[in-house]
Amino acid sequence: MASLRPRPQVMRLTEAAAARIQDIMARADKPFVGVRVGVKNGGCAGMAYTMEYAEAAHPHDEVVEDKGVKILIDPKAVMFLLGTEMDFRTEKLSSQFVFNNPNQTSACGCGESVQLTPAGEGAAEAH
Repeated sequence: MASLRPRPQVMRLTEAAAARIQDIMARADKPFVGVRVGVKNGGCAGMAYTMEYAEAAHPHDEVVEDKGVKILIDPKAVMFLLGTEMDFRTEKLSSQFVFNNPNQTSACGCGESVQLTPAGEGAAEAH
């Protein structure tokens, strides 16, 4: 009988991203179970990443726990986020979460919108 392979972790966090999320969650005005991450259609490149507080897990959410942080991923976004590393960067004039996503094929100049290909499709084009 074949043994089941463990499912790959959809996303992982850098230490900086985990620390920033922990800080944000500690300052929230009410308790949340984690942060919900997803993608939505829109922007000049076609899609944009989304983040919001999660009050509860939805039945089909992909739950990722990394470095003491719980990330809930909408099931429709899993194939677009597979293999993504979430970072938090502070630069001279801005600080923001950054998604290092192998499924991202391009981004617009404003940095708010990206073009994504579901994992497994067009893998040769991604790099």
